This record gives sequence, structure tokens and C-alpha cells, in this order.
Amino acid sequence: VKFIRRPKSLAPPPTGRLDPRCRPVPQLSLPRKSSMSKLNGSAKDVSTVDGYSATDVFEGGHGCTGYTYDDLILLPGHIDFGVEDVALETNVTKKIKVKLPIVSSPMDTVTEAKMAIAMALHGGLGVVHYNCTIEEQADFVRQVKKYKNGFITEPVCLSPEHTIADVDSVKERFGYSGIPITEEGKMHSRLLGIVSSRDSDFVEDRSTPLRDIMSTKLVTAPEGVSLREANALLKSAKKGKLPVVNAAGELVALISRTDLKKARDFPNATYDSNKQLIVGAAIGTRPNDRERLAALSEAGVDVIVIDSSQGDSVYQHDMIRHIKTNYPHLEVIGGNVVTKRQALHLIQAGVDGLRVGMGIGSICTTQEVCAVGRAQASAVYKTAQLAARFGVPVIADGGVSSTGHIMKALSVGASAVMMGSMLAGTEEAPGEYFFQDGVRLKRYRGMGSIEAMTKGSDKRYFASVARVKVAQGVSGSVVDKGPLSRYVPYLAQGVKHGMQDAGFSTVAELHVALYSGELRFELRSPAAQREGGVHDLYSFEKRMF
Repeated sequence: VKFIRRPKSLAPPPTGRLDPRCRPVPQLSLPRKSSMSKLNGSAKDVSTVDGYSATDVFEGGHGCTGYTYDDLILLPGHIDFGVEDVALETNVTKKIKVKLPIVSSPMDTVTEAKMAIAMALHGGLGVVHYNCTIEEQADFVRQVKKYKNGFITEPVCLSPEHTIADVDSVKERFGYSGIPITEEGKMHSRLLGIVSSRDSDFVEDRSTPLRDIMSTKLVTAPEGVSLREANALLKSAKKGKLPVVNAAGELVALISRTDLKKARDFPNATYDSNKQLIVGAAIGTRPNDRERLAALSEAGVDVIVIDSSQGDSVYQHDMIRHIKTNYPHLEVIGGNVVTKRQALHLIQAGVDGLRVGMGIGSICTTQEVCAVGRAQASAVYKTAQLAARFGVPVIADGGVSSTGHIMKALSVGASAVMMGSMLAGTEEAPGEYFFQDGVRLKRYRGMGSIEAMTKGSDKRYFASVARVKVAQGVSGSVVDKGPLSRYVPYLAQGVKHGMQDAGFSTVAELHVALYSGELRFELRSPAAQREGGVHDLYSFEKRMF
């Protein structure tokens, strides 16, 4: 095997020759007949090194080219485990682990309370958008934190003087109707009864006081009871709610039977130390975002995502330091970045995670309008390579349109992926379905679109005081994907099969192989990309699950 020497000049090669700048081009020749016997030796004499390492691909003499996920293909490894043995647990920040490496994007057509709840239940993370008032965003966070608890420490309470209409209002806002009734209508007041849907569903007069319908025969648990003891008591009593009271009969906590069922149905759910679902929220870098931050912290948010199309700014550095100084309990994800220098500046400012991607989303036009950005596979590899030295996880944001893209993002160093369009068509995404040409669709728009910027997202693009707003995104629609309860297991299983084919059972193993050179890649020509998809059929139907 001989290799063509790379020329010193960057001038194009003569027509008809392979470009030696791309990678060493082997000139292979068949062995002579007299040497054929040497090829029939023992297996230990045969080299099995194939493909190229990530260093070869991204830095080996042709690093002047930016690569997307579609440009890459992973070479298969050796399988000695079942797909059920693959574990996708990973870090999204230094301290927060998730069982599923998927994060929903903070976009107003993707993540509000319903999406954040569903993502956390399935083992991922939802990041609530901030294209709304401070009160609305804080309320989204509260809904997530209250949705599933071990001990519900701050349940909604009503007094006997409240009416069934107040119960209806609580159900519409929080999604449940089992409400404890106390003397003063708040926690740490004497417990009098409980109202459930069975008490109120068939009462026509919704102005009926709760004292006339509440259940007063209660099974309670004493203060200090363990979660396991409380759960056992709830099961034996066959009640929907189990109030926890102190020696004075005052309500101090509540346990719900539906929470036990959810724990059974969602074993991979992402919890904090209080058994509450973990939730993230996005903020900007303007001065009034500090007020938003304070409200989110009070509501119980776990991680703050600083949302900016170009994250390496003095405004973001100042915001990171402000959060770390005044809210040290909060994890901070900075971004967006695509270069090592950007990543290093945010790491030095104190971030716990990085969000990587610029101008590569399906609805983003930043690269077209501003001519600034980077191809996503190259951006993730370069930033993750640096961030790994500091123990900072990287979230690959954008450019994902299949489970194969999720697998490729993980294989070039990402700890998780952030998705917008992939989740926008689900039932949990904000907005209503509509039909067009017989297809069920949902609206989806970029936060840089004119429609979103007029609602407040212009500060993400440093355009909140600009007289002329330049759109860096578009509005469109995506096809209905159904509920997350069907869609997320499909995504997870697809990634697990990819991990198995590559020969790695954990994300940590995959990253070790990436940096050691054990994980092998090849670049795909346009013809190879066509070959790797559906082709040569007159017609076909593509079903995900």
C-alpha cells in the first residue's frame, strides 16, 4: 500500500486525479501469484483496522471542510450483548443525569408544561420557552414540579366555603381534581375533608359549596411517615389520596394513588431529590431577565438554559456569573456555541453544560442570512473535544431529523440532543392540529421568525431594540406524530439499536471509543448517501412505528 504525498500548495489537483487533500488515498494493487501463499497465514497476521478515527475525519489534513450528520457513517463493531442491555443514561449538566439523551427545545411551539412533564416522565428533559410573561413561564414550571411527587408538599387546598366551580378551575389549570379541604383553604391548616371527581362530577349546580359534597371519612398518615410506609398505607386503604397530618390534625403533605401508578408506568422518569420531576427553563440576557430568573427559581426550576443564537457575548458571561453567585443551587447551560473558543469562554464563566448549534435547525436561516455558523457534526465534535477536558457535557441542538442523527450526535461527543421539529408534531406540543390536503398537521416556527420575534424572542438575536428586525427563521408546519407515549419509545429503541450495531452498550463507552480512535467512521459521497436511504422503488410507505 502506497500513499500519495499531500502537496504543500492548496491549489486544486489536476483534472482526473483524486484530491489528496481529503485524506491519504491508498493505491492498491493485487498481490503477485508467488506471494499469494503469504495471505493464507494465520489470522493474527491480518490487520483488521478499517475506516477512520474521528481525528482522521475532522482534523486529518482536510479539516477545512465542515461536516453534517449525513456526511458521516459509523462502521459496525462487535456485538456481544443484547439491545435490551443498552443503557442510554447520560449527563445534561455536571450534576443532572437523565435516562434518555433527549431534551425538548425551548420554543413556543414545542415546550410548555405538558411537553416538559411528558419528557421528564420518559426519562428526558423539557426546557420551557420564555416567549411569554414571567408569570406564565413560572406557572409552567410550577405545573411540572407539582405534577408528580413522592410527598406533595404544597398541594392546592380549598376551604369549605369554596365551590365546585373552584374545583373545576383547579382541574383546568393543574390537571387534577382531588383537593384537600382545610379550615383556611391552605396548607398547615386543620384538615376537614377531601373533594374528588366522584364527589363533584354529577352535581349540576357548580356553585354548590364544598362543605356539602366533601368526603369527611379520611384515612391519614402521621407526620414523619416514610414514603414506603405511606405508599403501603395508600394501597391497603384503596383510596385516591392519602393526607399526611401532624399531631394537631393540620395538613403537612399529600400522597396520590395516581403518582404510584405513574411511578410504575414510567420507571425511567427524571426526578430530583424530592421525587419531583426535573424541569428546565430558558431565559435571555437582558436586565429584566434577572426578574424572570428570580421567579423561576422560586417556582422550583432545576436548570436554566441561557438562550442566545450566539452565546459568546459579554451579556451571557455576566448572566452566568450572576446566576452562579446568587443562585448556586441552579445548574446553568450556556450557548449556543460552535467553536472551541466560544465554548472555553462560557466554561470559564462557569456553565455546567453547553448547547451547540448555529443555523442548522430545519426552521433556522441564520447561516443564510448572516453567513455565520458551522456544520453541526463538526461543531459538536470540536466543542465536545474541548468541553470533555473540563467535565462539561455538550447538548447537540438542531440538525436532527431521525434516530440515526441522534446516534451520530452521540458518536461525535454529544451527551444529549435537543430537538424541536422532531417533537413539534406530538400531542404534547402547544397548538392545535389542522388538516391540509388530507394530512393532519401542527404549526411550527423558528424563534427567529418574524411571528415569534414580535412576541418577544427578538432578544435572543440581540434585536429587541432594533428598528428593523431581520428574520433568522421561518414558520411552517409539521406532520402529526401522535402522543409521546408512543413516539419516545420508538426514538429510544432506534438509538439502542444503533449503539448495539456500533458495539457499545453505554454512552460513556461510546465516548471513550471516540477519543481513543476505536470508533471508526467513513465519509459518504452523495451517491453513498442516496444508497443509504430508500431508493429504486416506484412507491413506498414509510412508517416509524
